[in-house]
Amino acid sequence: MFLVRRASQDLPKKLTGIANRSFKSLKIQGDSVDSSIPSSLTHGIHVFHCPDAVGIVAKLSECIASRGGNILGADVFVPEKKHVFYSRSEFIFDPAKWSRSQMEEDFLKLSTTFNAMKSVVRVPDQDPKYKIAILVSKQV
Repeated sequence: MFLVRRASQDLPKKLTGIANRSFKSLKIQGDSVDSSIPSSLTHGIHVFHCPDAVGIVAKLSECIASRGGNILGADVFVPEKKHVFYSRSEFIFDPAKWSRSQMEEDFLKLSTTFNAMKSVVRVPDQDPKYKIAILVSKQV
């Protein structure tokens, strides 16, 4: 019981900002996630939002695995009584085996199958970087 209580106290801190984290900022106790990944592999992030149905997670996993990809982490959320499915998957893949255009096509098929409202795939190493500005003022 003590172990469960101790882990649950730290959980909110670890989950803060889960939708906006990147692979390079992901901190896990112990070894770094990036250190064990061969340099020929590239990171990808897929965000999916659709009506809830049976088999969505299986199809998303199958899509990534069928092209030689490996899922590093997946966050899934289905609000009660809303019948909506949200997911964010982080994966690694070999660009020689799964081209960016083929990846777009594969995820487009899934979004059509499940009538997705949002299906976005990003490859941070290949996609343009976001230009972000933070404006701050001090009120006196």
